[in-house]
Amino acid sequence: MLSVLPVVLTANTARTRFVALAGAAAVVLTVALVGGLDLYRLGESTRHLRRTISEYALGPYRWVFDTGVLLLVAGSVAILAVLVRHGVAKWNSVGAVAFGAWAVGLTLVVIFPKNNWAIGPSMSGSIHRFGSLLAFIALPIAATLLARPWRRDPVWGAHARWTFRFGLLSALAFTPILYAIGVNAVVGTSWWRVIPLGYVERLLVLTEVVAVLVAGVWAVALAHRPTAPDQAYKPSSTSL
Repeated sequence: MLSVLPVVLTANTARTRFVALAGAAAVVLTVALVGGLDLYRLGESTRHLRRTISEYALGPYRWVFDTGVLLLVAGSVAILAVLVRHGVAKWNSVGAVAFGAWAVGLTLVVIFPKNNWAIGPSMSGSIHRFGSLLAFIALPIAATLLARPWRRDPVWGAHARWTFRFGLLSALAFTPILYAIGVNAVVGTSWWRVIPLGYVERLLVLTEVVAVLVAGVWAVALAHRPTAPDQAYKPSSTSL
């Protein structure tokens, strides 16, 4: 039995490394697909940058948008699985649940396209907006709470600090939208007209995707320093 254990651990390690690398690669592919679509459209005009990214789902480039977002969902779930497996967080922790909510919100964005205002409001558009808000709010919470206990850890502190910083940065990038919603509540101006929404959303999405990618780099590093299933890493006493 003991002679079989190293073989089992080696197989588990290889699978974990594959999952971590595949998750990080999926996030990079998302950036390449959606960012490449923006760059391609720049050859035509900059007007599309004033619109939200999900506007692509209403036209011939929907398959690119949907593929990119679904890759981000798959990559996020893979990264979270590795982080949990190695004891960065428990499945039922607030940080892990928020990371899962980010993936759920993105999935709703794909399944339910935004309103086509040439036709008018729709139930799909309302669900799409809810999914977007869920994802945008959940990711900063996930990144900061997952990283916070590890920031001073002697082994994983650097990874945790970078994840934490990008979590804060993504929260900061969301504040213009909160400001616009506040103006709408006080003055009545449509919130999407208060700010250059397309530019603001792209900045927000970029910071949040980079936060996921930084967490993915952490997951890859964890996968290359494996432990037995009953010996998950724990924060040092100085990391709280």
